Amino acid sequence: MLRLFGFASSNYYSMVKLTLLEKRLSFEEVPMKLNALGELQFDSEYLRASPMGKVPCLQTDRGFLSETSVIIDYLDDLGEGPSFYPEDSFGKAKVRELIKHLELYLELPARRLYGEFFGRPAPQEERLAVKDLIERGFDALGELARFDPYIAGPEITYADFFAQFALTSVTRTVKAVYGWDAFNTVPGVRDLLTRVQQRDTVQRIFADRERSPIGG
Repeated sequence: MLRLFGFASSNYYSMVKLTLLEKRLSFEEVPMKLNALGELQFDSEYLRASPMGKVPCLQTDRGFLSETSVIIDYLDDLGEGPSFYPEDSFGKAKVRELIKHLELYLELPARRLYGEFFGRPAPQEERLAVKDLIERGFDALGELARFDPYIAGPEITYADFFAQFALTSVTRTVKAVYGWDAFNTVPGVRDLLTRVQQRDTVQRIFADRERSPIGG
């Protein structure tokens, strides 16, 4: 039995959970604990499984794996359930390229501003630097993505699983910090997220987030 460690409001946890659900794999969720201050507890047992304290972490019958894209490739390599990679090697590489782009040039820069939601405003210099990075990230996404209707073409792929949670967080962040409605103004984003959100698996994840003690 696969065991998924993490917490419901984590984008990366949700990406792996969506993969498990879409591939119809049996798995157990293992929610991470909170301390008295409401902070995540990275106890020694978890750090042995995920030495850098990365979330999520997947327990398999052969040991533990961390890093979201690595976990998704492992699940795909199992050969169970549908694959959400194109069959050809170049198409598969383009999906992986989109995943890396979403992670490195959109989600990670936006993460630098998440403190804004918890009463820790970023310095103006940081805000301007992050805005420049995200603008460049969206410009490049427009060149890389097809939005036809999914991000890599006519079929849904693992890149759409990443996009669903990464772009939702990024667009919410830039709206809150800059008043920039990227959801409606960046070409392709609104239609993509609206389409993917209609999937039963995504709706289940949103519902589970609402029930989670760590928030949605």
